Amino acid sequence: MKPESLFSLAGKRGVIIGLANAHSIAYGCAVVAHALGAQMVLSCLNDKALQFVAPLAEQLQSPLLVCDVEKEGELERLIQFAADRMGKIDFLIHSVAWAPLTDLHGRVLDSSAQGFLQAMNISCHSFARAARLCEPHLAPGASLMTMSYLGADEAVAHYGLMGPVKAALESLVRYLAVEMGPAGTRVHAISPGPVPTRAASGLQEFDALMEKAKTNAPLKRLVTLPEIGQLAAFLISDAASGMTGQTLYVDGGYHIVN
Repeated sequence: MKPESLFSLAGKRGVIIGLANAHSIAYGCAVVAHALGAQMVLSCLNDKALQFVAPLAEQLQSPLLVCDVEKEGELERLIQFAADRMGKIDFLIHSVAWAPLTDLHGRVLDSSAQGFLQAMNISCHSFARAARLCEPHLAPGASLMTMSYLGADEAVAHYGLMGPVKAALESLVRYLAVEMGPAGTRVHAISPGPVPTRAASGLQEFDALMEKAKTNAPLKRLVTLPEIGQLAAFLISDAASGMTGQTLYVDGGYHIVN
């Protein structure tokens, strides 16, 4: 199915944080949003990523900024640039997650305080910060989204430290939905099945995780980046105006049988 055959996002303006390359979830969301007519400001982590992402942003006719959410002032600069350029913000897609490999590959029991806090800051609290920075600039009915995973709800082998971090992220989504709902803002977590992204490659036994999902999912396959992007586009659209505070799975049904 071609994205442009779904519905229109013409007139919608948004920020997508976390492009890494053509295989990243953020890019999959950006491609679909662009095809449906949305205007966007994009970000990548650093100058190293910039060389891979700049041509992609050019194809999407979208400005691209470097934004390391750990560095003071960079997230503020990104959101202010978007607000200055577009006037209002209709959507935010937060696709940022990281943990130190030593902590990620070890037992959660043995995780360091510094590693745990760094993973929480980058992968979870940065979404709250981005939402707060966007708040003065949000259009009526705006939609804020972040990316989670099944390991937030279940103890998934080798997911380790990111499980508790993603669980906190999903809880954060519910609290933001309550706090921002009176102004008409909607907040969601999208929980894709395993997809071969650069970030996921840091997980141990990730190939086995993908194979298990492919074998056991009712649809007997992995989901694609366009399918993740299509769910994000639906949540941006006015068709989802009555929904907020949810974790929505796009995983071929794997979460119901795992």
